[in-house]
Amino acid sequence: MRFAIAVFACLLAWISPSGPASAAGIPILLYHRFGPVVADSMTITTPVFESHLKYLGENGYRVVPLRDLMDMYFGKGIPPDSRYAVLVADDAHISVYTTAYPLLKKYNAHMTLFVYPSAVSNASYAMTWDQLRELKSTGLFDFQSHTYWHPNFNKERTRLAPAEFEKLVHLQFTKSREKLEKELGVKVDLLAWPFGIFDPWLMAKAAEAGYAAAFTIERHAVTRDDPPMALPRFLLTDKDRGKAFEGILNSSHIVAKRESKNEKGN
Repeated sequence: MRFAIAVFACLLAWISPSGPASAAGIPILLYHRFGPVVADSMTITTPVFESHLKYLGENGYRVVPLRDLMDMYFGKGIPPDSRYAVLVADDAHISVYTTAYPLLKKYNAHMTLFVYPSAVSNASYAMTWDQLRELKSTGLFDFQSHTYWHPNFNKERTRLAPAEFEKLVHLQFTKSREKLEKELGVKVDLLAWPFGIFDPWLMAKAAEAGYAAAFTIERHAVTRDDPPMALPRFLLTDKDRGKAFEGILNSSHIVAKRESKNEKGN
């Protein structure tokens, strides 16, 4: 029943004109790869990532698990005076294990990994299942779905007949969840859209497959005004440093402060 309600909310939000934000916001900070130099547009250099963690700690931000944010979102709501942030990484790149993990441990910061299982223990750029299990054992990581092999749904829709496309989508959603739950012993009910591609039909199919929420790459903080199957994340690049990174967090905090003032005035 909850999933049916979520589908309705998603579709309603998708077709309705958006108004001004009316709820406190929490930023989800999205990473992909880490390294000593910028190898591509998705690489965050090690010093920049550490500067992010240091800034969060020194400025009163509490890095909370994504699951905690979802509990607030589906529960009593996001506290208007909150200074929370959520860290996530897509793809299960090996640099999460070699580079990000030591820094997350140093700063005691939690990260959720959105994994597409076809790459794990297969692709040279990806972690192995044993490495993911090691990360799980630290208590600093949890794991959710990024579909099974990270397809481009726009391209697949034009390539396949409607029935075949629907079968592919179902496989991507269910096989990913089943593999992650089997290998890691975790509950998987959150999804990150590959390439940020989603639409009302895909959102409904994700809900039917058992996902409670899904995440985009739209750059703003999560509020209760956002539909559960299209929750935003800040896709970070190495340029999001210093004042640029501060601006991301401050814009989210300003939303929260504004909501707090509005509630006091009512």
